[in-house]
Amino acid sequence: MTGGWQPLAGPAHRVALEILLDGPLSRAELSRRVGLSPGSLTRITKPMLESGLLVEVTAGPTDPRVGRPSQPLDIVPAAHHFVGIKLTGDDAVGVLTTLRAEVIATAELPLPDHSPTAVAATIAELTKTLAAHRPDGELSGLGISLGGQVTGKNNVRHASFLDWEDVPLGDLMSAHSDVPVVVANDLTALTAATHWFGAGRGADRFCLITIGAGVGYGLVVHDQIVDSPESSLGLIGHHPLLPDGVRCERGHVGCASTLLTTQGIVSEIGEALGRTVTYDECLDLAVAGEPAARRVADRAGRALGRLIAAAANFTMPDRVVLGGEGVRLVEVAHDALLTGLRTDRHPEATDPPIVLLDPDFDEWARGAAVIAIQTFVLGS
Repeated sequence: MTGGWQPLAGPAHRVALEILLDGPLSRAELSRRVGLSPGSLTRITKPMLESGLLVEVTAGPTDPRVGRPSQPLDIVPAAHHFVGIKLTGDDAVGVLTTLRAEVIATAELPLPDHSPTAVAATIAELTKTLAAHRPDGELSGLGISLGGQVTGKNNVRHASFLDWEDVPLGDLMSAHSDVPVVVANDLTALTAATHWFGAGRGADRFCLITIGAGVGYGLVVHDQIVDSPESSLGLIGHHPLLPDGVRCERGHVGCASTLLTTQGIVSEIGEALGRTVTYDECLDLAVAGEPAARRVADRAGRALGRLIAAAANFTMPDRVVLGGEGVRLVEVAHDALLTGLRTDRHPEATDPPIVLLDPDFDEWARGAAVIAIQTFVLGS
């Protein structure tokens, strides 16, 4: 792993992290945030400037305390690069990012099969393709995310989309590359990216709800992701939402997995129309006023509204972030969503601000890169 962050400790590490997440920052603001005197801050940042980890950027307003223009400090995002790869049941989707998770390049490869060795080889090939966008091809980390239960940033205990049980994916990747590798649940990774560099940035509390192949939920409270070994089990997928919904494979009526997944919506509308349809076609038909599509989309919108209400009632978030490949439903069934949301909220409660993520899988791959960035920066 290339140097820079790992030797940092204590106040120096805190200073660098503040600048990474919110920079450029003036010295006065940095002193306030980390509780250091101007002299102590200068002593800490001097070697960081000399090493190139930090740089002084264009002069800001005059600092009245010293009578000269301030020179905010910033990091050099392009000093380190990371690859993030999101695995689906069919493809590996990858991005190359800077230290601030700015996407430089994207690429995608199909999975030849679900065997761990074939998947690892595909990841290695995709990583090499993305690294080629760097002049020196050097990477500071590789993050891999997938839908499933992951332990120790290495072992995939269970991944139904890949038919995997107890696959040491991180160890398998060591045979292909000497780049440090971390493996994570895809929702955990997306929550991390939303928290550090996305729509949740600056919020003391926010929740992330994703709809697509599954239904996911992530929560950040007091600037920390709420995590547990059960976080990757998709527990919210069987939260009951409507009493008149379809019965799922576990016997639940009207749960999130039947009402909000792309497959659930496609199956019900396709059955009503007597033909095969895509998810986007379903939503297009709903917009055009086709009765069956409109009915299913509005019911899904009400269900999503009730799910948002449940999350808001229990956690009182500053904002709710909605993502996943099925998130276009929010726009198509917006009125129905608001109806469902307000049905389960107190009349005096304010609707939580709702922010939509890009539905593209690149957003999930960027989340995988952020897990690698966090491991690189935090050292754990």
